Amino acid sequence: MKIINLNSDVGEGFGVYDIGNDEDMLASVSSANIACGFHAGDPNVMSRVIKTAKKRNVSIGAHPGFNDIWGFGRRRIYMPMDEIEASVAYQIGALQAMAVIEHTKVTHVKPHGALNNMSSESKDIAQAITRGISGVDKNLILVAVAGSYLFNSGIEVGLRVASEAYADRSYEDDGNMTNRQFEHAMIRDEEKAVKQVKSIVLDGVIIANSGKKIPVAVDTICIHGDEPTGPAIASAVKEMLEKEGVIIKPLPEMQLRQQQ
Repeated sequence: MKIINLNSDVGEGFGVYDIGNDEDMLASVSSANIACGFHAGDPNVMSRVIKTAKKRNVSIGAHPGFNDIWGFGRRRIYMPMDEIEASVAYQIGALQAMAVIEHTKVTHVKPHGALNNMSSESKDIAQAITRGISGVDKNLILVAVAGSYLFNSGIEVGLRVASEAYADRSYEDDGNMTNRQFEHAMIRDEEKAVKQVKSIVLDGVIIANSGKKIPVAVDTICIHGDEPTGPAIASAVKEMLEKEGVIIKPLPEMQLRQQQ
């Protein structure tokens, strides 16, 4: 019996501006990574998404990024490690406060955009992030790419770590995602996304752009909520997994591979 988590980055609007379709995404995924006000999101957006997630039994996670609404958190910002640690803790705390009001709690953390990418390249940044997380709550689950600095740093500080792959991003031969400067970095075709997830979950391999097969073992699959194609891909992926007999669970209910 195979068990998997489906997660999505949501709550990425701001004020009167909506990005993505949170309602439809939360109808298909089992965990939500909610923007905490730095790269996107605000108190009202966070509150609305938390309410919907709670109603649909979708676990709630913080999605901290760089303080860069203008660039949607996808521009690199170089800052001292103690400032990264503090900013991560600050953003988690903001979402925790909103969750308490709705009588629920934050159960996981997944860094966003450039902050997440830089943590895969820099051990110092990865450690700053995990210090920020563990300093707030050691029971929080960290979502990270298996084998990355962030993944390993999470284990070192005693966090539960969920290994992640993407339904809607293409991969290079070294196992890294294709740079977003290239059009084929994003997979916007439902059939291609479903095929990729089926390969990852059922066969344990990622098929790179070149056709190379990369062995992989993951706990969770991400579908981007800010893409217009996100809801359709999430729905198609969920339907395929259920037909294949795969059980979809929220992150707190997962027996993570790192623990086995």
